[in-house]
Amino acid sequence: MKPTVIIEYCPKCNWLLRAAYMAQELLTTFSDDLYGVTLQPSETSGRYAIRVNDAEIFDRKQQGRFPEIKELKQLVRDIVNPEKNLGHSDKS
Repeated sequence: MKPTVIIEYCPKCNWLLRAAYMAQELLTTFSDDLYGVTLQPSETSGRYAIRVNDAEIFDRKQQGRFPEIKELKQLVRDIVNPEKNLGHSDKS
């Protein structure tokens, strides 16, 4: 089964649009590699974390920032399809 990306966001912080944008970018880039992207409202204030299945790949509180979309695509690619070329979003 293809992996699922879960974006857990704080609805009180109004981060739904950010999460939806990131979901759209991931679904466009990894249309053949992902089962789907789930947007999950968090019960924890200030939470913004991204997981691929059960593996957390990014946590806003630990990193002290949100992920750049280029960085997020690289993190997801490294798990779901390491051979995939991301074009201009790829590592130098």
